[in-house]
Amino acid sequence: MKILLTNDDGIYAEGLYAIYKELARFADVTVVAPESEQSSVGHGITLFYPLFMRKVNQRGKFFGFAVSGKPADCVKLGVEVVLKGQKPDLVISGINFGGNDGCSVFYSGTVAGAREGALMGIDSMALSLDVYENPDFGPSAKIGVKLARLIYENKLPKGTFLNVNVPPGRIKGVLPTRQGTDPIHGQFKQRRNPHEKNYFWMTGKAPKHINDNSIDTYALKNGYVTVTALRCGLTDEFFRDTLHHWKF
Repeated sequence: MKILLTNDDGIYAEGLYAIYKELARFADVTVVAPESEQSSVGHGITLFYPLFMRKVNQRGKFFGFAVSGKPADCVKLGVEVVLKGQKPDLVISGINFGGNDGCSVFYSGTVAGAREGALMGIDSMALSLDVYENPDFGPSAKIGVKLARLIYENKLPKGTFLNVNVPPGRIKGVLPTRQGTDPIHGQFKQRRNPHEKNYFWMTGKAPKHINDNSIDTYALKNGYVTVTALRCGLTDEFFRDTLHHWKF
């Protein structure tokens, strides 16, 4: 199995190395990741600046390529330049330090890495651990390996990729879920800098919890690994038909 591995936490991130170690036991893994953290950059790409790429060593030996760009840039460069146009069997983006459930899929660079793979016609998966301190990436890495094998054996529909989130602590099980749509950001704290200028810092809070394990956000908080199948195409087909009846 040939795997292209990326992330948005940067090439030196602990989560990236954790999944790499597990995948490298059985697969040919190529690492192409941002040289610095690119969290919440969404599906941005670099058009007006050059991209630089350099080799990086980890534990005294070659590990992968660091790119002066975003996760989507890394996937593009990884396929077209590093792999010389030969598509891998799988693109994996992660393991992210922090959850990427619900509306986070629109902001997440981790999810964008997997989406870019799917847009290029490659089976892809985003993998995140829902903690923000003292992470243990071991269980997430093992889950990622199992899912990588399942994707390789079963394949994904064209334009579909998986968004996987792992809870901390004891795992109750694995659930196929729907993406939550409750907003999580949008509150601002106003402060004043030393030059007497007002500034605003975006914050937010998690959606009010409901006991519905069919939705990724709530199943994740209830201790389940959530596996959400996302589509690259965002068209609302039902309403598209309705639009035909509008008098434009």
